[in-house]
Amino acid sequence: MSWTSHHKRGEILRGVVAAVDERRDGLLPMDLPGVTETFADELDLLAALQLRWHTRLSGRIETELADQPMDLEDAVVRAWHGAADDLPGIRAVLDRYHALPVDEAMADALAKAQAKEHLTLAVMAGKGAFADAQCVQIGSLIELRARAEYEPAAPTVDRGPFAGLVDMFRSVRSAA
Repeated sequence: MSWTSHHKRGEILRGVVAAVDERRDGLLPMDLPGVTETFADELDLLAALQLRWHTRLSGRIETELADQPMDLEDAVVRAWHGAADDLPGIRAVLDRYHALPVDEAMADALAKAQAKEHLTLAVMAGKGAFADAQCVQIGSLIELRARAEYEPAAPTVDRGPFAGLVDMFRSVRSAA
């Protein structure tokens, strides 16, 4: 992949993330300009979104654990909540396609990704080791807890360039 195509793919993916965050309907936005030219199919786009989610979740876990919490599982649950707040559209897409995959290949890919995520959750919560077969099940329970305790952050409203009436008057005054 050349630098140009890599850069274009990243740009298109940022647009996809913005669209799924805005729409929050759980559907892959294959209708966006450049998506079908950049991603081979729905599974290719879904894999990119899955990677974005996993990367954000892993970063959030590292940040939470850097504070050296007394309860590792609580820290992992907080990290899951933070990642879900950061990427609500991606979370909705992953949940939808996990529940209703378009084909067997997608179902298999999502099952593997979910098992790896559960393994990571359990290990980072101090509940086992990567070689431990029980970790996937333990991680699943941690995710269920995170989902049960999750209260989505209130969406922020973009009020444009002015934060309020006072800012509008200041900008008019400074322009004069």
